[in-house]
Amino acid sequence: MSQPGLFDQQEILSRRDKKGDVLVRLNNAVEWKVFEPIIKKALSKDRRSQAGRKSYNPLLMFKVLILQSLYNMSDLARHEWTLS
Repeated sequence: MSQPGLFDQQEILSRRDKKGDVLVRLNNAVEWKVFEPIIKKALSKDRRSQAGRKSYNPLLMFKVLILQSLYNMSDLARHEWTLS
């Protein structure tokens, strides 16, 4: 098997969409923007400094937690999955 090319990701996503991939259906079924204000309010805090790296997108992390729950993944498995 060869290494994925520059434009292979779009092709993979297109094939998944045609097959009715669970992730694509979930993304289309849920109106994620509804959760954004709730997540922002829960994460709002005063920062003392701008030091450190930028955080991940809170909505993206929320989606990862949903998937972790649906697939019954441990924190370690989720961490390894998000790095791949």
